[in-house]
Amino acid sequence: MSNWIQAGPALTVAFLASLVECVEAATIVLAVGTVRGWRSALVGAAAGLALLTALVVVLGPALGIIPLTVLQLVIGVLLLLFGLSWLRKAVLRAAHVMPLHDERRAFASTTRALGTIEPAASDGWDAVAVVTTFKAVVLEGIEVVFIVLSVGAARHMIIPASLGAAAAGLTVALAALVLRRPLASVPENTLKFSVGVLLASFGAFWIGEGLGVHWPGADFSILGLAGGFLILSLLTIVALRTRRPVLRIRAVKEA
Repeated sequence: MSNWIQAGPALTVAFLASLVECVEAATIVLAVGTVRGWRSALVGAAAGLALLTALVVVLGPALGIIPLTVLQLVIGVLLLLFGLSWLRKAVLRAAHVMPLHDERRAFASTTRALGTIEPAASDGWDAVAVVTTFKAVVLEGIEVVFIVLSVGAARHMIIPASLGAAAAGLTVALAALVLRRPLASVPENTLKFSVGVLLASFGAFWIGEGLGVHWPGADFSILGLAGGFLILSLLTIVALRTRRPVLRIRAVKEA
């Protein structure tokens, strides 16, 4: 039971973070498959997944030779910066300072761009489709690999983190296969907001662990850190939404 309690956070964070990236990659694969053909599109996507899997298999055990305190400190800093980056974008989008990511628009723009390229021969492989889906899966998946390795290595939970990422990929793949259209209904910004809070919380916690801090409540202090990041982010959203009308009035007066 204790192993499952320790593995749960790593699996959950990896699943949620991977879900966001898999949705974005699936949009590209759907667009390429629709315009250029499914065989080449799926081959490119499979090649990208194979490369990402190889990275986890090779780099995961290699992290085990690094002293745990050093690993926790380095990973903590990286996770904190990575989480704050996701959280910053999610906060700006929630405050309507930045536009929300639109999977339908991304799908439409990709299909238009691919439609202008000369199609491949009917009896051959479509190099454009293979390269496009391979690049999309790898670019989106690199962040997943980083999160899996970071979340899993600090507590030797690579396998649960990998299972979380794999479950997210399978979920998105099945949804895309059934729907055959962009997964625009997925609340992507809400997911990014949640994952940003979690990554920042884990990062802050492991920085403390690496520095020898004795957290009150041990692992349960992550919940307190997550609550702090959540409250601060929500207050920032409110402040930004309140400030926007003021800026608009000032701009009108100056004009």
